[in-house]
Amino acid sequence: MMNTTVIELTAEKPQPAVPSAKLLKPLTGAEALMQALVEEGVETIFGYPGGAIMPVYDALYDYQDRLNHILVRHEQGAAHAAEGYARVTGRAGVCLVTSGPGATNLVTGIADALIDSTPMVCLVGQVAMKLLGTDAFQETDVIGVTMPITKWNYQITSADEIPEIIAKAFYLAQSGRPGPVVIDITKNAQVELMTKSFHYKKCERVSTYRPRLIPKQDQVEKAAELINKAKKPYMLVGHGVLISKAEKELLAFVEKTGIPVATTLLGQSALSDDHPLYTGWLGMHGNYGSNVMTNQCDLLIGIGMRFDDRVTGNAELFARQAKVVHIEIDPAEIDKVIKADAPVIGDVKEVLNRLMPLVNENDHTAWRNEFRKYDDIEEEKVTQPALAPTTEKIKMAEAINLLSKKTNGEAVMVADVGQHQMMTSAYYEFKKPHSLVTSGGLGTMGFALPAAFGAKVGDPSREVIAIIGDGCFQMTLQELGTIAQNKLPVKIIILNNNYLGMVRQWQQLFFERRYSFVELQNPDFITIAKGFGIVGHTCAKREDLSASLDTLLASETPYLLEIIVEQEENVFPMVPAGTSVADIRLE
Repeated sequence: MMNTTVIELTAEKPQPAVPSAKLLKPLTGAEALMQALVEEGVETIFGYPGGAIMPVYDALYDYQDRLNHILVRHEQGAAHAAEGYARVTGRAGVCLVTSGPGATNLVTGIADALIDSTPMVCLVGQVAMKLLGTDAFQETDVIGVTMPITKWNYQITSADEIPEIIAKAFYLAQSGRPGPVVIDITKNAQVELMTKSFHYKKCERVSTYRPRLIPKQDQVEKAAELINKAKKPYMLVGHGVLISKAEKELLAFVEKTGIPVATTLLGQSALSDDHPLYTGWLGMHGNYGSNVMTNQCDLLIGIGMRFDDRVTGNAELFARQAKVVHIEIDPAEIDKVIKADAPVIGDVKEVLNRLMPLVNENDHTAWRNEFRKYDDIEEEKVTQPALAPTTEKIKMAEAINLLSKKTNGEAVMVADVGQHQMMTSAYYEFKKPHSLVTSGGLGTMGFALPAAFGAKVGDPSREVIAIIGDGCFQMTLQELGTIAQNKLPVKIIILNNNYLGMVRQWQQLFFERRYSFVELQNPDFITIAKGFGIVGHTCAKREDLSASLDTLLASETPYLLEIIVEQEENVFPMVPAGTSVADIRLE
């Protein structure tokens, strides 16, 4: 039976100091919002106060024993922190900000959450209803601005709406294909009293929104038939497996069918990197064999992934020889990029459970071995040179590889966007699920620092390490203040090459080394960190790298390690934009 709370409207009575579900007084909209969050099971809010949301913050003052509010230094930091929290917990991250610039500062994080299917509920203050449309101070049409980048958004103009709308917001954010929801709350709705009893009931369905969790049996049977007939099947695993928490089901399915597996960038860690059937990750900078073999298999099984352009390269040249099974919860993704011969719409865990009794036990060792010749070539031409100490300065690849060994592949790696992101994916050996948190679809520079402390709040038991480039770090470095104030033992590594490295690489390879505005004159990062109360040091010599990483990992407080790396190190393999995955470059 569903848990519900009823708060009756009665005459004034002596009140306890701290609000509880047994309060017997009329609630303001702001108080109703706090009570709704408690009833929903929210534990942490990432936010920044301001004029139009001040009544809510006043109500929050009395709820500090049940709602942990983390004061960020910029609203974009709140959004990315909520994303990091959501990615390691599977629960919606919650943001709380004011109107106008407070709301618009969330936009990048909201867009990032949408494209990466991350559940998030953004609570935004708004001017009073009577001022809407008058260009009042700090008024912005938040509904209009965020409509294209949210799963759902809604403007609350009455306190009475709050319980139902908040329940609906969390249901929509977390069900089906997860995503961000924005709730815009006018100031009058925050301060006025409810005219009816506060009644909170968690939402379990919305009549106009019915995500299919259980797949149709005929779709499952058709997929199983293709899988059993295939001689060279190949499995491409995406973020959807992790969202569904279907890692055990995936492992059982892989080991029964014997099918080789590659992952997308966000699908990494769904299967341990050391599994014998794991071929690596695919995409623009993915592994050589993983990419090339998509054009040699006879069946491609996409599981919880959307065939985005970074995976397919030129979609017209992608896996044209293969039949395609596409397992996906969002029907809008079916046939959007790659036409599926056997689409299966449903939750990944449910689909795999229904496929298991229908697929044959198989041994595709000979087919798996065909990948290994490409592995050997990549090892010789890419991996060994990247790890070899052939330059005076440290290489990004060797720093990440050594970090992987020291943490046994079990840390949560929160990577920003650029060369360091690709190096993390390539040279960190992921052993546990939910171990890579990064901005995939939007490619948001500045993501990692706030996302890392959000991830640490979400799962304090795991080591959380942010891998950041010197360019990315300067976009959100103010969140060092948030980390320091909350004493979160986040470990931060800056791989500093004094360049916007990925842009420089493209300019080198495709624009005749015309390095146009990519060189950075960086500040003293260690002094900046010390100004926030965070200790750290710089490592510039290879012989100091191991001890420097040991110092970082041993710290019981936040720590920043700056590693000075080779300036013109490039990331390979690489599929040039607009080409086939078979045209992947090794140098």
